[in-house]
Amino acid sequence: MTQLDGVIKPKTKRAKRFLESRAPKLSEDVKTAMIMKGGNTSQTITQALKDIYSLKKPSAVLYKKKNITRPFEDSTSLEFFSKKTDCSLFLFGSHNKKRPNNLIFGRLFDFHVLDMIELGVEKFVSLSDIKTSKCPEGTKPMLVFAGEAFDTDNEHKRLKSLLIDFFRGPTVSAVRLAGLEHVLHFTALDGKIYMRSYKCLLKKSGCRTPRIELEEIGPSFDFVIRRTHLASDDLYKLSHRQPKALKPKKKKNISHDAFGTKFGRVHMQKQDLSKLQTRKMKGLRKRRGEVVAEEQAGQAPKVAKVES
Repeated sequence: MTQLDGVIKPKTKRAKRFLESRAPKLSEDVKTAMIMKGGNTSQTITQALKDIYSLKKPSAVLYKKKNITRPFEDSTSLEFFSKKTDCSLFLFGSHNKKRPNNLIFGRLFDFHVLDMIELGVEKFVSLSDIKTSKCPEGTKPMLVFAGEAFDTDNEHKRLKSLLIDFFRGPTVSAVRLAGLEHVLHFTALDGKIYMRSYKCLLKKSGCRTPRIELEEIGPSFDFVIRRTHLASDDLYKLSHRQPKALKPKKKKNISHDAFGTKFGRVHMQKQDLSKLQTRKMKGLRKRRGEVVAEEQAGQAPKVAKVES
């Protein structure tokens, strides 16, 4: 590939296909996450990264070698790997005496770090520790968030948005009932974040609607928020911009209520009801003799009776 005046021109068809895959699109591809570990890691963090990678597959890239970097101090290496693998999400694991069992969730915008949140792992239960049947690879999970902090606190709001971005999976138009079998539950309580993973079991209920039971399959985390690096409000708003072609066109005089019922408003000119043509029925017509009698009765003079 050659670069002329800032424009990269491909020399081969393979290079052309590569550039087309990296070019901006109206409907972007599924967000891919890169999962890596730092220079010092513990057995807990190594296993946690593998378990999260198994939940995220196939939209994830796992780096097995150590990467000596500190994202909160210098994020250039993360941005380099993001551009190389075309990943917009990352998970970085590290371990040291000051911050043991550390996980950093983050995302990038235009190959620059948008926001990062550092979570400390206080308790961890691996996938292999829970001996139950697991969900198939690539299953789209249902995300449930419980706790007032996710709606009131600014850091928890960003963490909720980041976790939705990380675990949401591909965007689909329809889902069959049997495909809703994986649940990720996040609870914010007493300054901690509890992450649990469940499998939905459809049991017989004696009627058409099945009875649903939840079975924990792992992994299980107890997190505590440590450091945060949040984007400014202007940059965060810029990252949410959509192209005009994707914005739905607003239709005039059409509205919807809270239940999705569609209402239309029709504008009409003021009608003259005196010229309104009503329906004529033969049963309501009067005979000619009755009409003449009524007219004569109406014209007859009235004579007052005088009593003597």
